[in-house]
Amino acid sequence: MSEPLNVTQKLIKSHLVEGELEPGSEIGLKIDQTLTQDATGTLVMLELEAMGLDEAKTELSCQYVDHNLLQTDNKNPDDHVFLKSAADRFGIWYSRPGNGVSHPVHTEHFATPGKTLAGSDSHTPASGCMGMFALGAGGLDVAFAIAGEPMYLKMPKVLGVELKGNMPDWVSAKDLVLEMLRRYDVKGARGYVIEYFGEGLKELSTMDRHVIANMGTEMGATTSVFPSDEEVRRFMKQNNREDEWTELKADDGAKYDKYEEVVLDELVPMIALPSSPGNVVPVSEVEGKPIYQSYVGSSANPGYRDFWITSEIVKGRRIHDDVSLDVNPTSRQIIENMVKTGVMLHLVQSGARIHQAGCNGCIGMGQAPASGQNSLRTVPRNFPDRSGTKEDSVFLVSPETAAASALTGEITDPRRLEELFDMKWPEYSDPEDYIINKEMLIAPTKNGKDKELKKGPNISTMPDFDELSDFEVPVLLKMGDDISTDEILKAGAEVLPYRSNIPEISKFSFMVVDESFYDRAVEAKENHGGHIVIAGENYAQGSSREHAAIAPRFLGQRAVIAKSYARIGWQNLANFGIAPLEFIKDEDYKSIDKGDSIKIDDIRGQLKSGDEITVKNVTKGAEFTVRHTLSGRQLKSLLDGGVINTFKKEKSS
Repeated sequence: MSEPLNVTQKLIKSHLVEGELEPGSEIGLKIDQTLTQDATGTLVMLELEAMGLDEAKTELSCQYVDHNLLQTDNKNPDDHVFLKSAADRFGIWYSRPGNGVSHPVHTEHFATPGKTLAGSDSHTPASGCMGMFALGAGGLDVAFAIAGEPMYLKMPKVLGVELKGNMPDWVSAKDLVLEMLRRYDVKGARGYVIEYFGEGLKELSTMDRHVIANMGTEMGATTSVFPSDEEVRRFMKQNNREDEWTELKADDGAKYDKYEEVVLDELVPMIALPSSPGNVVPVSEVEGKPIYQSYVGSSANPGYRDFWITSEIVKGRRIHDDVSLDVNPTSRQIIENMVKTGVMLHLVQSGARIHQAGCNGCIGMGQAPASGQNSLRTVPRNFPDRSGTKEDSVFLVSPETAAASALTGEITDPRRLEELFDMKWPEYSDPEDYIINKEMLIAPTKNGKDKELKKGPNISTMPDFDELSDFEVPVLLKMGDDISTDEILKAGAEVLPYRSNIPEISKFSFMVVDESFYDRAVEAKENHGGHIVIAGENYAQGSSREHAAIAPRFLGQRAVIAKSYARIGWQNLANFGIAPLEFIKDEDYKSIDKGDSIKIDDIRGQLKSGDEITVKNVTKGAEFTVRHTLSGRQLKSLLDGGVINTFKKEKSS
């Protein structure tokens, strides 16, 4: 009799095409669906062009336009035209600008229990709420998945989180995942899939689960998984998709590599303090701090219920005179239901500012807070400068806390609304005759291989990169722990329009860390052939943006030496020919200074012969040993100068 399996193991086993279910070993998975958005999808489409793909090989792929929505000049709309032409060319669904944020729209219309999903966005695991194995990845990995290639990753362990009890009033799914972040911080779940189970699941709707699965990314998890149960069936029926539902649950006696228990009755409103999703405390500990902005929406709180509870709290009241209540509906479908049920009216009458359906301020695309002011947001992350305001002060909260604080003008525990406004906990129920809107999803065309890709002047082709070779280069930066991709390549309205233009976007590399980096990198490339950077633990956490590898590579980055890496960032470095090396001894990290000259001889031979590499600090006259954890497949591509070079070699042979 076969060993009982948990949901994660079932999903992986049913899609395994290479490798074994042995934690830490490399596996290859068949990918059923892909998701790309405009901030990363432009490069994916250029990569498909470079690969010579005729047509998508997946069961379903969808290109969303949700990030670069501001049209202050030609750049973003040119990208939209290009992406529509690419969807026609490669046979991909196209979600038009204004249709909504990729993750909730995908959950509404495409996510299917038992399937795999690869997305060029780090919050793709949100679809794990539907009983999917949904992976965030760099765009190049997603491009290969669209081309029918397996998705490669290290076989994760499984962290089983048992939910018990009942959710208290004024507490919701965001508080639950913030409690998980309080326990695990931003790297405590690296190497794990977080799988939720237990009788407490009855307290969570599918979109509640979406909140939790979305922010598993912030703990460093490979992905998050929920079973497909009667609640998922209800959600799919609401969206006219009940015929696609299948049950998926863990076998009796299924085991987990690690176990965690969350008693829902013990949860309280939580808040992540600036500037990390893992810096979590109860709201009651920071009550009374004045706020400038309260922001509801994003992929981390995208459900109709999140906007409904906000409207119920502010209904018949005016927001505080000093507060901007920014409401970001997450899909056109949700907007229509908000209008139909009066939710939108209550919000508008309260003084809320209503924005278009998209990512918006979550990625610094508008809605930046004022200088020196506190901003409460229901978004998934609050890394420094991500909001668009330098030295911002962004807190992560639930819609309940955001709405309560918008009324009082200061951080407020929503449980206090009962005494402050004689308010009772609003009981939620789904609206009748829920509107379904799929009109702005354009189905793929047939036989598009002869269709033209429409490229505006801001769209450049992928740069060519040379093979890995020996180097003696300067250390341009020495950084600490938890450096995010927002710090490696900043977000925001100034930068995002250049996502399809590597030479231009490279000018923003490491700007958040050191504004002089670009000029120094150009000088190092001209005089020394490139540079390296040094970092601590969990380098390249956060967004999946492969630009955080491509842009430094364009500027001559040869290697990163760090104590450890976030999964997607590590993969992206290898994909584009940057050696992701790891310190073995902490004293070696401490011994290196910014400006030191670092030399590696016979790097190709050393990489081929083992997992340790000798590094010389020419400035200090010292040697030390580092290691790598790349698979044989990754090593081949690293030596070739990147995965695209390997693909071209194999295609021509």
